[in-house]
Amino acid sequence: MDENEKIIVKMSNIHKSFPGVKALKGVDLVINKGEVHGLVGENGAGKSTLIKILMGAHGTFDEGDIYIEGEKVEIKNPIQAGMHGLAAVYQDINLAEKLTVGENFFLGEIPLNKWGAVDWKKIYKVTEKVLHDLDLDIDPKSPVDRLSTAEQAMILIAKIIHQESKVIIFDEPTALITKEETEQIFTLIRKLKEKNVGIIYISHRMEEIFTICDVVTVLKDGETVNRLPVSETDHKSIVSMMVGSSVDELYHIKERPLGDKFLEVNNLTRENSFNDISLHVRKGEALGFYGLVGSGMESVAKSIFGGETYDSGEIIINKKKVNIKSPMDGIRNKICFLPEDRKNDGLAILLDVATNINLASYEKLTTAGIIDIGKEHRNAREYIEKLRIKTPSAKQRVKNLSGGNQQKVVFAKWLCGNSEIFIFDEPTVGVDVGARHEIYKIIEQILEEGNSVILVSSYLPEIIGLTDRAMVFYEGECIDCIPKKEYGEEKFLNLASGAK
Repeated sequence: MDENEKIIVKMSNIHKSFPGVKALKGVDLVINKGEVHGLVGENGAGKSTLIKILMGAHGTFDEGDIYIEGEKVEIKNPIQAGMHGLAAVYQDINLAEKLTVGENFFLGEIPLNKWGAVDWKKIYKVTEKVLHDLDLDIDPKSPVDRLSTAEQAMILIAKIIHQESKVIIFDEPTALITKEETEQIFTLIRKLKEKNVGIIYISHRMEEIFTICDVVTVLKDGETVNRLPVSETDHKSIVSMMVGSSVDELYHIKERPLGDKFLEVNNLTRENSFNDISLHVRKGEALGFYGLVGSGMESVAKSIFGGETYDSGEIIINKKKVNIKSPMDGIRNKICFLPEDRKNDGLAILLDVATNINLASYEKLTTAGIIDIGKEHRNAREYIEKLRIKTPSAKQRVKNLSGGNQQKVVFAKWLCGNSEIFIFDEPTVGVDVGARHEIYKIIEQILEEGNSVILVSSYLPEIIGLTDRAMVFYEGECIDCIPKKEYGEEKFLNLASGAK
């Protein structure tokens, strides 16, 4: 096959500007048949903008051309993208959860029989065949909301395959699923390669790029840094291209002296979530929570903060028993919680950066119901500078920031509020390697100042590199608490899967 015949999509010299920001500066992207093409870069590098242009979500761009199988095209909306054989699987899976798998398959094109009624037989027969061909053991009559996140993702992929898409974009498809479920996604992607489908794979997890991708394009500051076969590069080189310098010891926080016990939890129980959990954290210590999805570790973390109620047990802070039944109780006891879903639970996404930074501090900024605007602005400027938040101004809406900078705003909110116990729930989900490195440095600074940290993560390198001890959860129980000197990946994985 001629080299040009292999090309499905070619984006040439793409430029795109937003008010005050040049998002793309002459980016090129070529996707071939039967090729998994990794697209990597820091948050704000231009990945999302490039993909939204290809999928018609931005409608227009400043300069450049798009070709589909050699023909120059205009893609002004997602419907036109679909007509050209382009499809996307995003991290936020877009399915009608109350409908069945089969109904979702045919949503918008429900087949009718000769009497004008819905042809249910055809819906479920076709759906079953597509699922069977992909080795997916999923009942086409099952409501989508009964399926796991990974199963929902695979349903969406199967639907796209049924539509005979030429190019499929996978945008952080494994961010919220387990290692085993990730392998299922990879199996489907390999089947797509065999069908000569072109794949664009976006991930912040470098190990995934090297596992599933054939080629990688690196973006930085809206420009193409390099495009090369994955076999000709390595993890360190990719990271160096992304951030402009080498990032050594990414998952490493230096040792420091630990203080007295500051937080104690005794026999905490929440029915149907977790049972008889006891723990302690010292000043300056990072305690890890590790487990698979549904292990109960997140529920324990939320209960300590007051985001969920517990049925029995006690919480002691600085040798004093406290009653924490709501997030306000947690905040008053100087506990903060950085949620996994920062957009819905951690930020007022439509408000500006300054307001979000001060959200946990307005009681201190208010006298007789009047906010001290000067203090509000000073707080915002201080933490924008201290955490190196990339924003045109403190008045920029948070929704317009990259994922990494949104996460920094959440950190700023709690640092500004003088918290002393920091609970981080998956703090780097959807965050690129450069921003992740900066977030780890912030955590290190929090520990050096004598604060206590609970790090909830299903990503082992974070647990192994950042914590002093780690509790492993399985089906609502703490299976073991491992000291740092006994850390080992195999040990963690065995315990988290229920092996004794």
